[in-house]
Amino acid sequence: MAGGAMLALGGGGGAARAAPGPATRPLVLGHRGASALRPEHTLASYAKAIADGADFIEPDLVATKDGALLIRHENNIAETTDVRAHPEFAGRRAQKTIDGDRQLGWFTEDFTLAELKTLRAIERLPRVRPQNAALDGQFDLVTWPEMIDFAAAESLARGRSIGLVPELKHSTYFASVGLPLEDRFLASLAQHDYTRRCPLIVQSFEVGNLRYLRPWLARPDARLMQLVTGTPAGLQPGDVAAAGGRLTYAGMMTPAGLAEMATYAHIVAPDMRSIIPLGPNGRLGKPARLVADAHRAGLAVMPWTFRPENQFLAADFRNGGDPASRSPAGSVAEIRACLATGIDGFFTDDPALGRAAVDGRMSPANR
Repeated sequence: MAGGAMLALGGGGGAARAAPGPATRPLVLGHRGASALRPEHTLASYAKAIADGADFIEPDLVATKDGALLIRHENNIAETTDVRAHPEFAGRRAQKTIDGDRQLGWFTEDFTLAELKTLRAIERLPRVRPQNAALDGQFDLVTWPEMIDFAAAESLARGRSIGLVPELKHSTYFASVGLPLEDRFLASLAQHDYTRRCPLIVQSFEVGNLRYLRPWLARPDARLMQLVTGTPAGLQPGDVAAAGGRLTYAGMMTPAGLAEMATYAHIVAPDMRSIIPLGPNGRLGKPARLVADAHRAGLAVMPWTFRPENQFLAADFRNGGDPASRSPAGSVAEIRACLATGIDGFFTDDPALGRAAVDGRMSPANR
């Protein structure tokens, strides 16, 4: 991997133990590629992330009507594609409840892959990232197999492994509409030489799908990542809520919850504010105990998501009053503050800044 990054792991069976420590180098995970600089989940975004030194690139996986695995942040594509501009699909607009969230839009499970391939990607945050919005319509929607081939080609061209960190989105919902993701995903790994040997981290906000995948991913370079969040209070994994369970993300981040998590996962991935909360003034407060507690349980810690625009940064690191202005040096400083807590990797929308933070360099120029 870039910069010699690696994470020591225990073998299969029993607890899924990671072994973070001073000899490891934090991993830079390109969040939806380099989504601060290119429209998310496009090959342009992934290419930029790889060029800027990401160790892993992240696709979010959803299902199409005919069972293909498509890369989109959500199955609701109203805000990330030009579907609104296609009158032939006006009748597909629908209202659905996804993991308890009532949504109005267009949903991938109502389209065949061929239909989705007639759409083009657009920027999800056009007011924050107008330079990305200027690229609306230029890029195709990408399937998981297409991304695997792209990563394999880039790995060969660059002479280094490029890790993949796919997220299975809304597993319980997709199972409820007859499109379960897990076996499709496992079959895709077996079909491609690159995914049989590349560094692989599989992530989810749900629990049951990771437990299901655990026996099938018993290889040293494949890890399972449990996503969690500290807000809002009382929030539950989608599968737990659907089953009427009582487990919450907050409970999963306690010492007892982390110990249980370590029986099936290698990595806990909290929102970054669960690592260092913000004070009332919006500045970084005192680090929480989460990193130490997770390491004690045998879990690596890789928070999400560092973004370089003022509105996403702690007040310590902003470079002015415009919420959409970039603060590259501020983002590097914020990442370094989190690295000082002992995290083992992190997601960033701008991998060049993440690489600079890890490598101890000054931030790149404001691009």
